[in-house]
Amino acid sequence: MKKTILIIDDSMPMRYLLEALLGKEYSVVSAQDGLVAITWLLKGNKADLIITDLQMPNIDGWELLDYLSGSYLYQDTPVVVLSGFYADKVNDLSAKYNNVREVLQKPFDPMQLLDKVNFILEKQLSAAAV
Repeated sequence: MKKTILIIDDSMPMRYLLEALLGKEYSVVSAQDGLVAITWLLKGNKADLIITDLQMPNIDGWELLDYLSGSYLYQDTPVVVLSGFYADKVNDLSAKYNNVREVLQKPFDPMQLLDKVNFILEKQLSAAAV
């Protein structure tokens, strides 16, 4: 069974790019903001990995990370942050949120993202097998 990746970004072209990049190996679900993503999660859905932007309408990436890290159900779900934010602000994310595994600045190399996603999910799989 394919692992599920939840992509959260308010840019439709970015969601399409990520769906095309990751959809061959993974089951991909996308949401245009944190509100839609949280609603999807609250319906009992589970993501093996979450990729999120920070600047979005309604519930932004910062609020989403607060929600995930404060939730018993989602605090261990690995998160990759893709952001156009300044590097000094995003570097603090992995220190503040234990589930943030990678922070990539936009624009990013799609192949680098794919490698990082594969590494995180393979590491997660091997940890579960132990």
